[in-house]
Amino acid sequence: MLQSLKDKMNAISEQGLCTGCGICQSLAGKENIKLAKTSNGFERPVIVGKLSEELVNKIYDVCPGISINGMPQDRISKYSKFDKVWGPWLRLVRAWASDNEVRYKASTGGVLTALGQFLIRKKKVERILHIKASKSDVTFGEQQLSFTTNQVLEGTGARYGPAAPLVNVKEILDQNITIAIIAKPCDLTALRNYSYYDDRVNKLVKYWLTPVCGGYMTPEGLSKFLSRNAINYQHIKNFRYRGHGCPGPTRVETYSEIKDFHYLDFWGEGESSWPLPFRCNLCADGIGEVADIVASDTWENGSPNREDSETDLGTNGVIIRTDAGNELFNEAVEEGDIIIEKDITFEEMNNYQPHQVQKKYAVQDRYIALEDLQRMRPKTKDLRIEELSSELNEQQREFEKNNTKKRIVQGKGIEPTPSKLN
Repeated sequence: MLQSLKDKMNAISEQGLCTGCGICQSLAGKENIKLAKTSNGFERPVIVGKLSEELVNKIYDVCPGISINGMPQDRISKYSKFDKVWGPWLRLVRAWASDNEVRYKASTGGVLTALGQFLIRKKKVERILHIKASKSDVTFGEQQLSFTTNQVLEGTGARYGPAAPLVNVKEILDQNITIAIIAKPCDLTALRNYSYYDDRVNKLVKYWLTPVCGGYMTPEGLSKFLSRNAINYQHIKNFRYRGHGCPGPTRVETYSEIKDFHYLDFWGEGESSWPLPFRCNLCADGIGEVADIVASDTWENGSPNREDSETDLGTNGVIIRTDAGNELFNEAVEEGDIIIEKDITFEEMNNYQPHQVQKKYAVQDRYIALEDLQRMRPKTKDLRIEELSSELNEQQREFEKNNTKKRIVQGKGIEPTPSKLN
């Protein structure tokens, strides 16, 4: 039986591959596809109007849930070096924002916020496209198009809830303004994918900045966290996932009290306990290979410890990938917006981000598991995942395949057909 256009569109969400970036709404128009909070608590594309075969095929090409590519070849510098895990790069440093307020409020060392402020102050772009805490649902993020340094500062603190920065990206491009984007790697992937359909992207999006991303918390995971701490979701006034220190407390403010929790109390003590969306466990590029500049946490062995959390001021590991990124970073350093501690190596980055290294090696076999179960698998290009997988021994590869199959059999990666909550 031929698959209907609606079934084809919904399959991305139903098979747990939607990242929630919102670009499908912008491509289709909100009169046809509307990103909305659905019955499982995620933001998902709800079909509310007409679809065409051309539109759905375009969405399949652009969607970062199912189309994940490395840096476009024409963006790779002739001076680039390559790391088999981390991809193309020009320089690798430990650094932080020189402004103490930025560094304190930020998720880590404030480098991305400082760069965003620098771009606005020096009039290198007209707007910064990024995410801040949602006003309507404080556990979510919402799009912000900033034109002042204070507005950029509002985006500090990681948003570990659903966020859709690209819901109206076509409308933003219609304004013919220059922008820099600060968003998750998958969001940047979506925009890079869209650039092949709309040449305004490369003309107007001057800088591409991203954090190294381990994923975000599922609505179910957040609900369980609130439940075990006797917090009523409906009573939450403000929610800060991290920041105000590194990582800073997870702060839940209700109308009657404020409760602070350690980062490890929120996430758990190890990666196996992280309640991530299914798609995040299949991510072939949490390290931002399509960005000009990438910033990461720099905790030893990939996790903060309770003893140092009170005194950790925050330091970013920074990967500078492109000529544009290198020029921007050097100017920000020269102007005093960013302080470099030292150049570092990828051996050090591997220590800071061991879960990213492990996932990069594992993801090819996780995809094979999807194929074995006759499920959709993301298409990838220029990310070296087949090469990395071949370096694992057979026992390791079988573990990744079998563990992914087990998760699917248990119902992970299966979502209801998206329908808007009343």
